Amino acid sequence: MAALPVFTVVLLALGFSRGFQHHFVEEEPELVAGPSQYGSLWPLPQKVHISDVSFKLSSSNFQITDAKESSAGPSCNLLQSAYRRYYEYVFVGPKNQKRGRDQPAGPSEVTELQVWITSPDSDCDSFPTESSDESYELSVDQPVAVLKAPKVWGALHGLETFSQLVYEDEFGAKTINSTVISDFPRFAHRGVLLDSSRHFIPVKVILANLETMAMNKFNIFHWHIVDDSSFPYLSQTFPQLSEKGAYHPYTHVYTPTEVKMVIEFARLRGIRVIPEFDTPGHTQSWGKGQPGLLTPCYSGSKPSGTFGPVNPILNTTYDFMSQLFKEISLVFPDAYVHLGGDEVDFTCWKSNPDIQKFMEQQGFGQDFTKLESFYIQRLLDIVTTTQKGYMIWQEVFDNGVKLKPDTLIHVWKGNQQSYQREMANITSAGYRTLLSSPWYLNRIAYGQDWQAIYKADPQDFKGTDDQKKLVIGGEACLWGEFVDATNLTPRLWPRACAVAERLWSAKEVTDTNDAFNRLAVHRCRLVERGIPAQPLYTSYCPREYKGI
Repeated sequence: MAALPVFTVVLLALGFSRGFQHHFVEEEPELVAGPSQYGSLWPLPQKVHISDVSFKLSSSNFQITDAKESSAGPSCNLLQSAYRRYYEYVFVGPKNQKRGRDQPAGPSEVTELQVWITSPDSDCDSFPTESSDESYELSVDQPVAVLKAPKVWGALHGLETFSQLVYEDEFGAKTINSTVISDFPRFAHRGVLLDSSRHFIPVKVILANLETMAMNKFNIFHWHIVDDSSFPYLSQTFPQLSEKGAYHPYTHVYTPTEVKMVIEFARLRGIRVIPEFDTPGHTQSWGKGQPGLLTPCYSGSKPSGTFGPVNPILNTTYDFMSQLFKEISLVFPDAYVHLGGDEVDFTCWKSNPDIQKFMEQQGFGQDFTKLESFYIQRLLDIVTTTQKGYMIWQEVFDNGVKLKPDTLIHVWKGNQQSYQREMANITSAGYRTLLSSPWYLNRIAYGQDWQAIYKADPQDFKGTDDQKKLVIGGEACLWGEFVDATNLTPRLWPRACAVAERLWSAKEVTDTNDAFNRLAVHRCRLVERGIPAQPLYTSYCPREYKGI
C-alpha cells in the first residue's frame, strides 16, 4: 500500500519511549507505532484489500449518486441526506484544493461514487430492526467507485467506510487507494447506553453522539431516559411525572417533538432507539408526580415518610403502568423496550405491614424475590399487550421470572468469570443475551484502558455453538452519576470505539498493536469532524479540536 503521510505524521508524533509502560498497568504490552496496512479503517471490515494504486479526488469534480439500477432513487431522503453529509466529511479541512468547475477531471481521478441498492425494497422509509441487512460491498476504482448494498442500512455503513479510505497526500490533495471491501457486522446488536436522568443530557449532545455512533457503525441507542434522580421524559398521558419529577419542568425535559427528533435523526443513520423505563426500583422520581405509586416505608409501626420501590400490591399500580406503556409503545417505534428490573432494594417492602400481609396471603413467606417476580410478571403481561418485545437486566432471569422465548437478557454484573458463567446459564436456558459487564465506560482508569475493553468478547464463555449463536451482541454503557454535557463525549470516545470493533469485526481481529495504529488516526478523524474524543496517548492531530 502506498505511504499515507497523515497516518505517518500522527503515529510518529506519539513519542514512545522505553518509559512508556511505566505510565500504565504493568500487564499492558508496549505498543509499536506505525501505519497499519488497513490505513485508518474503523471498525475493520470483514474482508478488505487495499492496493498500492492511488487516485485523487477533487471537491468540484466528485459526486455521490444513485446507480441507475438502484431501487432507491432521488426520492430516498435518507440516502440523499447521507450523500451530502459524507461529501462534507470527505472534503472537510482547509487543505483541500478546490478545482474550478471548468477544469476537467484528471486521468487518475475518482469522480463518482455510485450507490446501488440491490433489493427491490430499499427500506428507505422504514425504521431499522434487529433483522435489518447491514451488509455492503465497496469497490474503489477510477473513475467510478461502486457501493452495493441490499438495503439502505448497509449503504450508510459503506459511505462511512468510503470516507475513511480518503486521506491527504504530502501536498494536501485528497487521495484514495484502489480498494475492494466486502463487509457485514458480526453481531446484530451493537449499542451505546446513555443515562439522561442522573444528569440531563441536552438534545444537541445526544444528536452529536448519535452522529459519532454512526461513524463507528453502532446501531442501537439505549436511552436510559428516567431513573431515581429525575424524570425528564414529558409524558402526554401523565405530564405531572416530569412536572414534579424532572430537575426543571421546562428546561430539563424531553418534549414529544424532541423525542421524535432524536428518533428520526437516529433512523437516518441506521440507529434504533430503545428506551428504558426501569421499574420497580430506580423509581424515586416517578413518585413525585404519581402519588400512591411507590411503597411507603415504615419505621417500626409508623410510616417513616420515605418511599421505596413501586408498590406491587395495588391495582392502581398496574392501571398506571398499562396507560404509561401504551403511550411509550406509540412514541417509540422500535420493536423492543427495556424494562430494567435491576437492583431492587427489599428493605422498604419488608418494613411495610400491608406488603407483609400480601406476602402471607400469596404464600411467598419471606422470599421477596417472589414479590418482585409477581410485579415483573404483571408488567411483562402489560407490555406484551402493546405488541412490544422486551429487554430486561439479568436479575429478572436470575430470580426465575417467567419470560417469553424472545426476551433479551442484558448481562451487566460481575467480573469476567461471573459474567461468563451468567452468559452460559442464560444461553443454556435458550434465551438470547447481550453483554455489557466489561463495557461500563463510566468507570475510568489512567492509561490505555481501551485495551481491556477491546479484548472482551461476548462469546467468550463455555458453551455449545448453538449457545454462542444466542449472543446477539452487546452495549457500551455510560452511566451519568459523574457525567453531563461537559464530559460525556470525551469520556465515551474513543473508548467506545473499542466496543464497536469488537461487535462489528471478525472474531479473529484481536491485534491491539494494529488496532492502536488505526484507532489513533480514527480518533483524529473524530476530532476533525468536531467530536472532542480524548487522546489515546501523547500525540497531536493534524487538525486539533476547535470547539472551545
